Amino acid sequence: MNRNEEQGRPNVLLITVDQMRFDCLSIAGHPVVETPNLDELARTGVRFSRAYSATPTCVPARAAIFTGQSQRTHGRVGYQDRVPWNYPVTLPGELAKAGYHTQCIGKMHVYPARNLMGFHNVVLHDGYLHHNRNFHGIAMQEHYDQVDDYLQWLRERVPGTDLIDTGLDCNASTVARPWHLDEMKHPTNWVVTQSIDFLRRRDPGKPFFLWMSFVRPHPPFDPPQAYLDLYEDADIPDPPVGDWAQGDDPALEGLAPTTGKGLVPKRRLRRAMAAYYALITHLDHQIGRFLQALNEYGELHNTVIMFTSDHGELLGDHHLFRKALPYEGSAHVPLIVNDPGGRLHLKQGTVADEVVELRDIMPSLLEAAGVQIPESVEGDSIWRLAAARNEADTASPVWRSHLHGEHAYGHQSTQWVTDGTEKFIWYPQTGEEQFFNLAEDPMELHNAISDEACRDRIEHWRSILIRELEGREEGFTDGERLIAGRKQAAVLSHIRT
Repeated sequence: MNRNEEQGRPNVLLITVDQMRFDCLSIAGHPVVETPNLDELARTGVRFSRAYSATPTCVPARAAIFTGQSQRTHGRVGYQDRVPWNYPVTLPGELAKAGYHTQCIGKMHVYPARNLMGFHNVVLHDGYLHHNRNFHGIAMQEHYDQVDDYLQWLRERVPGTDLIDTGLDCNASTVARPWHLDEMKHPTNWVVTQSIDFLRRRDPGKPFFLWMSFVRPHPPFDPPQAYLDLYEDADIPDPPVGDWAQGDDPALEGLAPTTGKGLVPKRRLRRAMAAYYALITHLDHQIGRFLQALNEYGELHNTVIMFTSDHGELLGDHHLFRKALPYEGSAHVPLIVNDPGGRLHLKQGTVADEVVELRDIMPSLLEAAGVQIPESVEGDSIWRLAAARNEADTASPVWRSHLHGEHAYGHQSTQWVTDGTEKFIWYPQTGEEQFFNLAEDPMELHNAISDEACRDRIEHWRSILIRELEGREEGFTDGERLIAGRKQAAVLSHIRT
């Protein structure tokens, strides 16, 4: 028995991936994707079927994870780089104060890039970020060549190499090619290699908090050839296309590699989907590699594990790509918890249907570690939803009735509310509304906003959104109605520089 087990303090392992859809798990019924290690975590743990990213792009999603706050409080309601992260209370900071050895390996996507955010140490790879890659208008100490640890590591092994060598853009959700170097140099393998090394060099007298933060399956879609081969002959279903989706592409936007919408050539799209699925299986195998090492170090049964993504990838759903929009492919994320040591008394192998979101991660992991949850945290601990209950106790735990999501996205900015069975969407720049009955129409094929039978439910959700938006600085509502056309920024004024 190791010292941490004697002290009764579990390690905490948070595994996040970037841009992984909720449905890309074998155990969730995906017809193509293979995820044996994640399936095992779900089979022996608990999978949350209605987990969402309330602001589904990298920056605001990570703010919710770090702070446990809603977007209204942490202030990031869209994607904007180079806005300082000055949050006084963070998940790693609270665990560090409580005596945990804290380490992040991989993607942080904060500003400045080397901001520790409460961690004792960060081994950084944010992927390709446009704002710190240019050679003009940026201080040398902020440039990617200076701040990214993976690039330094890679160039020691392959002199002169760079992230753009494959010719794939970091937002190209419609094109793909195999990884051009040996697999161990892939950023996915690198995160695991560095994480295993952390197990060697950690303080053995303290429990640890390790955040393994992968950039993939975010583009570029560049899986190792062996993983792309797994899906070359797979019968990949076509993406769902709703009756509300734009069916033509007069500007030929689907031909652009970084498009957000349009009609993509069928062969190109199928290969991109295959590469996306291949990246997920590659990730799954590398997560399995780390779990084996964790067991070899004698820490597996003393570690609470959580797996999730910051947001999804539309991947052609409704002829849409990338993220930021409130549709299921973009905003609905996987969430799995596992407790090999049985400390949390989880009801193993179950699926929890309550609607949860990324701000719930911080209070959940703090509770698992026995650390007091700060008053600034607005999320809720999910363990009571996942715990095995007495058979005589038929009452369900009290939980939130819905979540409010949004994203500033220019003309496509959205506000939305959902309970996982219904979803109401409002486009505040145009006034357009949508309503989906997810229980009967999980792929959002029919926009029921004009259906007479749904009138009461639409009014119910519209009134909830009005309440959520009361008092907002943009003036989205007067308390009686939604007001379209208001100016909107990606960050709220209380954190804007």
